[in-house]
Amino acid sequence: MVKASAGKQVASARAPLKGSARRNGKNGPFVISKARFEAVMLAARQSGLLSGKKSGRIGGRVNPALVKQAKRQTGIVTDTDLIEFALASIALEDKFAEAFKESRGKVDPGLKLGF
Repeated sequence: MVKASAGKQVASARAPLKGSARRNGKNGPFVISKARFEAVMLAARQSGLLSGKKSGRIGGRVNPALVKQAKRQTGIVTDTDLIEFALASIALEDKFAEAFKESRGKVDPGLKLGF
């Protein structure tokens, strides 16, 4: 395990893949990279989403298989860190895909793009 910032643990990977995720070993779990984890958490911190005292509490029942798979996919060890990462990822979502879909057909077909 590799410790990421703020004491979070993310599984290390041997064989990097393209993008921000890696497979741990040949057939091991698919885990996020330390860089992606740190980028999300840094952006959340800079946005003020992680400032102040941790006084909020979330309680709920979820399927243990869902939690186990999410931890396996991310390499995050604790439930608290998993929830914090998931919430930060959602809170920081930029809705690029939606904006990209909305722009479909709005670019002049005669526009020269240089390639």
